[in-house]
Amino acid sequence: MTAIAIAVATPHSLSFSLRIPSSLSRSPSFRQTGYLRASARRLVSTRVYNSSVVTGEEASTSSFSQTQSSFNMADRTGSVKQQVASLVKSSLQATFPDLSDVEPQVAISAKFGDYQCNNAMGLWSRIRGSGTEFRNPNSVGQALANNLPPSEIIESTSVAGPGFVNINLSTNWISKRINDMLVDGIQTWAPILSVKRAVVDFSSPNIAKEMHVGHLRSTIIGDTLARMFEFSDVDVLRRNHVGDWGTQFGMLIEYLFEQFPNWEDVGNQAIGDLQEFYKASKKRFDDDASFKERAQQAVVKLQGGEAKYRAAWKKICEISRSEFDLVYERLNVHLEEKGESFYNPYIPDTIKELTDKGLVEESEGARVIFLEGFNIPLIVVKKDGGYNYASTDLTALKYRLQVEQAEWIIYVTDVGQQQHFEMFFSAARKAGWLPPAEEKKFPRVSHVGFGLVLGSDGKRFRTRSSEVVRLVELLDEAKNRSKAELIQRLENNGTISDWTDEELEQTAEAVGYGAVKYADLKNNRSTNYVFSFDQMLKNQGNTAVYLEYAHARICSIVRRSNKDIDTLKKTGTITLGHPDERVLALHLIQFAEVVEEACNNLLPNVLCEYLYNLSEIFNQFYTNCRVIDSPEETSRLLLCEATATVMRKCFELLGIKPVFKL
Repeated sequence: MTAIAIAVATPHSLSFSLRIPSSLSRSPSFRQTGYLRASARRLVSTRVYNSSVVTGEEASTSSFSQTQSSFNMADRTGSVKQQVASLVKSSLQATFPDLSDVEPQVAISAKFGDYQCNNAMGLWSRIRGSGTEFRNPNSVGQALANNLPPSEIIESTSVAGPGFVNINLSTNWISKRINDMLVDGIQTWAPILSVKRAVVDFSSPNIAKEMHVGHLRSTIIGDTLARMFEFSDVDVLRRNHVGDWGTQFGMLIEYLFEQFPNWEDVGNQAIGDLQEFYKASKKRFDDDASFKERAQQAVVKLQGGEAKYRAAWKKICEISRSEFDLVYERLNVHLEEKGESFYNPYIPDTIKELTDKGLVEESEGARVIFLEGFNIPLIVVKKDGGYNYASTDLTALKYRLQVEQAEWIIYVTDVGQQQHFEMFFSAARKAGWLPPAEEKKFPRVSHVGFGLVLGSDGKRFRTRSSEVVRLVELLDEAKNRSKAELIQRLENNGTISDWTDEELEQTAEAVGYGAVKYADLKNNRSTNYVFSFDQMLKNQGNTAVYLEYAHARICSIVRRSNKDIDTLKKTGTITLGHPDERVLALHLIQFAEVVEEACNNLLPNVLCEYLYNLSEIFNQFYTNCRVIDSPEETSRLLLCEATATVMRKCFELLGIKPVFKL
C-alpha cells in the first residue's frame, strides 16, 4: 500500500509525522476534514453544523440595535480588575524594584472599597529582618498606595489593618466606561486571555446510540465554555469526538445484513429506531455464538476497508448524525465532528513514537505504559492487538497539539472518567508533548468533569420504565410545558390576543430550552443535580424563566419611555448620583473579569451567579430610582439599556435566547 507522509513543525518544537494511505488522501472526505498542513493554519474561527459552515458573528436577536464601530479587538484594555492590577504592578516595581517576581494580588472588595490589594503581608514576610526601612505590613501597604501611578481610574485609596490597600474607582470613569460600551458595543468588554487557540472536546455521543440526558451536561457545558472563549477572541476548535469506530460496528453491520439483505434498497427504514436496532443486535450478539463470530469477522472486514462493510458503516453513522442534529438544533449548538475513525489510521505512528521513546512495555500480553502515581498501567494496545480509548486519545491529543497547534485542550466528560484522563495526560507529559503540570505553562490540558443528573428520587435520572431519558423528548417536554404555562398566564391577564402563534412558539422554545440549560449551568459542574421541570420553570428565584422576565421588564421600561435609545447612546451621559446607581454601574463593569474567571477556572456557574446578582441589583436600583419622567431619565434609561445589553451577552454566552416580552 502506497502512502504519503506529512511532517508538521510547530512553535512548541515538536514534530508530527503522519503516514496517510494514499487511497484515503485522495478521498473527498479526507480533503474535507482538512487534515493537511493548511488546516492547522486557521485564519478564521469556523464552526460546522449540519454539514454547513458558519463564520463570523451570528445575527443578533436584539430588538435594540447597537451602534457598530470600527473597534478592533486588539485595542481592548482588559477587565477592570486587569487594569487595576496593572497599576498595582507599577507600584510594586517602584516600591520593591529588587522583587521582580511579585505579582499583584487584587480582589473585589465588598466593604471598604471597590477593589483591594493584598500584597503587603506577603511582602513583609520576605523583607522582615533584612534591614528594611518598613516597620510593619501597614507601612508596606501605605507605600504601595502612595506609589500607585496617576490614573483616571482611581479616585481614592486607604490602607486598613495589616496593609490592605482599599481602592475606590472614579465614579466619572465608571460612567464613561459604560457610555463607551453602549457606543462601541459589548465586545469592547471582552476579557484578554493568555490563550490564543483552544480545543473544546464536548458532547461526543456514540454512533448508533440515542443521545440521553448524560450527554446533555457535556453538550451544554462544553458549548458555554466555547462561547466564552470565542467572546474573549480565542480561536476555538469545537470538537465532537463521536464514538464512530470499534467492535460494536461488526455487530450492527452483521445484524443489518441478516435482517435486511437488500438494505441498500430499503434505506433508512431498514434500521428504523436506532436505539431499538442497537438493543436487538446486542441481544443477538450475546445469545448466538455463530452470530457473534460473524460479527467479529465483520469488524475485520470493516477495518480492512471492504466496500460493502464501509458502505453499511457510513449508513449507520449517517442515520445517527441525523438524530444527533435534532438535539443540536434545539440547543443551538455547533460542533465539528472528528470522531474516533478520523484518528484511527494514525494510531500506529503514535504507538511507534511512544515505543521508540521507551515508554511502552509488554505486560500480560498487552502493551502498556507504567506511570508514576498510578497502581495500574495505561493500556495502549490490547492483548488481541486492538486499540482502545487510550491509544485513540493519545493520537488525538498529539494531532491537536502538533497539527491544529492548540494551546489548551479541554475535555468535557463525566467525573467518572477522571482517572483515564489523568493517566493519558501523564503519559503525554512523559512523552514530552506537554510541560510538567506544576509549571502551569502552555500547551495545557484540562478535564472538565461533571456530576450526574438525578431524578426526584435521588437516583440517576430515568423514565418510569427504567430507560435512559431521550434528550429530544426531554427538550420537547420543556418547550411544551413552557408554552402551556405562557398561554395560561396570557389568558388569565387578558393579553393572549397581543401574541401571534409564531411569537408564542419562539418564546416557548427560548424559555423552555433556556430553563433546561440554566438549571444545569447554575450548579458547580462537579456536583450532581436534581432534574425537575417544576423547579426550572418557576418564574421566581434563580431560574432562567425569572431572568428572562427580568430582561423583558427592562426592555419594556425602555419601550415605554418612547425615547430613541440609539440616539441617547450617542448624545446622553450617565451620572451616578444615587448610591444604587453606582452599585449597579460597578457590577456592570465587572462583567469582563467574571467571564475571565469563568474561562480560567472552566466554571460556567460563575457567570450564572453574576447574571442572577445583576438582576437583583437592577431590581434594587429600579425600586429606589424612578426612571421615566425623572430629572435623571436619560442617564437612567442608559443604565437600563446597559443592564439589558450585559444580560443579553450573558444569555448568549450561556446559549440561551433572550426574550423581549413575556
